[in-house]
Amino acid sequence: MFKSTTILCVRKKGEVALGGDGQVSFGNTIMKSGARKIRTMLDGKVITGFAGSSADAFTLFERFEAKLDEYRGNLTRAAVELAKDWRTDRILRKLEAMMIVADKEKTFTISGTGDVLEPDDDVTAIGSGGPYALAAARAMLQHSKLDAEKIVKEGMRITSEICIYTNDKIQIEVLK
Repeated sequence: MFKSTTILCVRKKGEVALGGDGQVSFGNTIMKSGARKIRTMLDGKVITGFAGSSADAFTLFERFEAKLDEYRGNLTRAAVELAKDWRTDRILRKLEAMMIVADKEKTFTISGTGDVLEPDDDVTAIGSGGPYALAAARAMLQHSKLDAEKIVKEGMRITSEICIYTNDKIQIEVLK
C-alpha cells in the first residue's frame, strides 16, 4: 500500500464521482497540499485518479490516454492493455502507483501487477486512506440519500481526519 493519498470512486443512480486529496508527502514531510490527482480524459467521458509516485502517475496517465485513443474509448480494453504493458515492460514494471479509471458504465482499479479489478459494489478506493474512504462510502451508500458526489466529498473529509497522508483539499470530477 502506498503511503500517499486517497482516491475514492462512487457510483449511484447514474452518476459517477471520483475524488482525491491534494497532499503530496515525502517521508514524514508534506511537500505540497494542492496537487491534482484526478484527471478527465476523452473529452470528459472518462475520469481517472492515481495514488503513488507523481512522476510515475503522469507516465501512466499518458499511457492510459493513448490506450483510450487506440481502442476508441473502450475503457475495458484500454485498462487491460495498459495493465499488460505495465506488468511486462521493463521500464513500466518499476512504476509505483495505482489508478482508478471510470466511465458511465464501468469502474476499474489498475495496478502494476497486472490487476484490472472491477468492484463488486458501487465503490472503490486506493491509497493509504483507501480503506477509510471505502468504509465511509459504503456506509453512506447504504444508509443515506446523498448522491455520488456528496458521498465522495464526505468520505474524503472523513478520511482526511483519520489518515495522515490525506488532506482536506479535495478535488472531485463527476460523470452524469
